[in-house]
Amino acid sequence: MIGILLVVLFLILMIIGVPIAFVIGIIALTGIMSVPNIPEVTIPMKMLNGIDSFVLLAIPLFILAANLMNHGKVSQKLIDLALTMVGHIRGGLAQANILVSMMFAGVSGAAQADTAGVGKILIPNMKKQGYDTETAVAVTAASSTIGVIIPPSIPMIIFAGLTNVSVGALFLAGIIPGILVGVSMMLFVYFLALKKGYPKAKRASFQTFFKLFSQSLPALFTPVIIIGGIISGLFTATEAAAIASLYTFVIGVFVYKTIKMGDLPKILTETLALSSLSIFALAAASALGELLSFFRVSTIAQEFFTNNVGNEWLFILIVIAFFLFIGTFMDAIPAMILFVPIILPSSLAFGMDPVHLGLIVVITLAIGLITPPYGLCLLLAAKIGDLSIERSVVAVVPYMIIVLAVLLVVAYIPAISLWIPNLVGQ
Repeated sequence: MIGILLVVLFLILMIIGVPIAFVIGIIALTGIMSVPNIPEVTIPMKMLNGIDSFVLLAIPLFILAANLMNHGKVSQKLIDLALTMVGHIRGGLAQANILVSMMFAGVSGAAQADTAGVGKILIPNMKKQGYDTETAVAVTAASSTIGVIIPPSIPMIIFAGLTNVSVGALFLAGIIPGILVGVSMMLFVYFLALKKGYPKAKRASFQTFFKLFSQSLPALFTPVIIIGGIISGLFTATEAAAIASLYTFVIGVFVYKTIKMGDLPKILTETLALSSLSIFALAAASALGELLSFFRVSTIAQEFFTNNVGNEWLFILIVIAFFLFIGTFMDAIPAMILFVPIILPSSLAFGMDPVHLGLIVVITLAIGLITPPYGLCLLLAAKIGDLSIERSVVAVVPYMIIVLAVLLVVAYIPAISLWIPNLVGQ
């Protein structure tokens, strides 16, 4: 009866528009206080324990690195470079939008930062060059999902912390799927541009490309430092995030000279505001996890899968469908905190590689960033483009199908994601 009442309360709070982090906290508080065998002091203890992790320090640090990139106008340099590479292709500005998202993904680890940094520049420019607003918004929002697939990735760090999987292995596993998503979107945009007659730019000279590449090289070197340092064992994911923040600060202040010391209070304030949302959701989810543990949800789930799901293929399909649903109204971090511990024992029983499972979960929840009502990237891009949510949703559907198609291929052909980690011995 308590479980039913909590589910009803959860639905009511969601319907009336209470932020998901507070919904999770209220459910955890109500549920634990209604169970006589769990003392109330468990709530603050679990919330503190949930965020008392060295790995989680990487979240605000990667967000800081992304904010430094945006304020340092590094996004513009990457956009200029992308245009010299693909601007001459039909629909070149949209192609550059996707390509720069792949570049930016190697720095920030957060899709929303990509949407904000790239969208504010490219959405207005795309509209000026004759692209319809729907395409400008959809391309920007959808390509931003690559930010949590190509390393570094904040959701991957969370998954690694929950499952004791190597962060380096997860990062490496995301490279090929992330590239597949980006290339698939670029192919779709090419045919869309042919159909709608979107413009293309004059092919850039090699001298122009080399000049812009040289200017962008310090920014492009960031993922090399992050991934290379983690794989080589020189530093952990959290230390990599700290080094990335310091490195982006140095190139913004001393190399590009686009960040002034007076900009730091604003950058830090924005970083704290964004980080606090994720950290609080994480703390609340940890408290709710204690309640789920009391009701033996993980054990019940494992028994269900053991008795009713006969093979790994069907289990994967159920996991994808479940997280697609969860991702429509919940952020990736609390979703993983709540449900990864529940499905992990069953996945291991089926013989799944936890790195493979992690990539499936991360990509599935990335789709949630462009699905209503929660889709933060879609909401942000629609706001930048001044487009209604209804029209934005319709426009983004083809890109959503592309990501889902790549997800299914990666899910049922594990070698695609595991080849690089196995190659380097991660």
